[in-house]
Amino acid sequence: MQPHRANTPPQGWNSWDSYGTTVTEAEVLANARFMAEHMADTGWDTVVVDAQWFEPTARAHGYNDDAPLLFDGHGFLQPVPARFPSAADGSGLTGLATAVHDLGLRLGLHLMRGIARRAVAAALPVPGTPWTTADIADTTSTCTWNGDNYGLDHSHPGAQVWLDAMIDHVVGWGVDFLKVDDMLAPYHADAVEALALAVRRAEAKHGRPVTISLSPGTHLSLARLDHLRAHADMWRVSDDLWDRWEDVVDQLGRAARWAPHAGSAGWPDADMLPLGRIGLRAERGEPRDALLGTDERRTLLTLWCLARSPLMMGGDLPTTDAATVADLTHRGLIDVLHRSAGGRELLREGDTVVWAAGTPDGTVRWVALFNTADEARRVAVPAGAAGLIGHPDTLVDVWSDEKVVTLPATAASGHDVVLDLEVPAHGVRLLRHETHAMDLS
Repeated sequence: MQPHRANTPPQGWNSWDSYGTTVTEAEVLANARFMAEHMADTGWDTVVVDAQWFEPTARAHGYNDDAPLLFDGHGFLQPVPARFPSAADGSGLTGLATAVHDLGLRLGLHLMRGIARRAVAAALPVPGTPWTTADIADTTSTCTWNGDNYGLDHSHPGAQVWLDAMIDHVVGWGVDFLKVDDMLAPYHADAVEALALAVRRAEAKHGRPVTISLSPGTHLSLARLDHLRAHADMWRVSDDLWDRWEDVVDQLGRAARWAPHAGSAGWPDADMLPLGRIGLRAERGEPRDALLGTDERRTLLTLWCLARSPLMMGGDLPTTDAATVADLTHRGLIDVLHRSAGGRELLREGDTVVWAAGTPDGTVRWVALFNTADEARRVAVPAGAAGLIGHPDTLVDVWSDEKVVTLPATAASGHDVVLDLEVPAHGVRLLRHETHAMDLS
């Protein structure tokens, strides 16, 4: 199992965009094997089983009302053996976790905030206490888009006891990453704190780190930043993102707000990458290759890496086209994700958006010229306005690996060389500049 990589954003695969609530053990393992063989050497190391792994009647395109969730005598969730056959012996997801770890990867698992309604109705014992699951639930606290659970009543001492035991239950299987939903919209500060405490206790018991990912981030405010950093590793800053150009454009603004705060203290998450082969049995849409074109895909990936968002691939890896996989593992792009700092928006004028970032030692600078227009256009930006100081004559286009020539300094440009480049419709030119620390302001 690879170590927790706190200094770089998480990179992984998530089952949601391809399989919705219906993913199987075989499909998870197929994606894990593909990742280990084709992607791990560029930092991809986690496979996440998303929602409803405990729901025997789960179906594509949504959730079932009053779903008959599987749980044990304490209300702790259990995988559906028909979809996860290694769990048929009662060992939960231990077999799947072992297989994923043997590939050098980490296993992630989705949970909903709270406790199953049916477990509450059954009044099951909370381990080591005189209370039952009926005592610790807040039946007034529910999720608007999934009716499986009630919230926990965190003013009741039994709630933390039960949550500690539930998290220990799944981490004990070998789970390394928890995506916990219905946490941020609205913002449930008590649930966030209780989850973090339970995870810290499980980490201490089992001797390994567990990544905490919170979602969804609809209308998430920067006022929550300190609280999020104290209790989570990554947090969504938007609602679900799909393979629509307008979704990508919307993330430009959100990324500009959150990117300055990305770092080892926590990673603002621009959501999964709806790329490659998606919609096989998903919540939205039919089976398809992602509707984003090549330039739109590279715009998305460039923005995510400059903003240092986690990269969680949503497409089914074994059936995703080779060009998309090549972009996901492009070493020049991943270098931005792993090594950059200070990624931020520098300029926004009409359809032109300019971002920049650099290495902490000042030896490398990246500049991205985004064109959100529906047609290709020339974008001319003074190098200084793009965050480049001096005479950057060693610019390289990261995506094409071709040298970029700058225009000479003129009086009109304020004695500054000019980046004057053709940028495709909905596209980006990502430039890399080798420099020296003394060149940077």
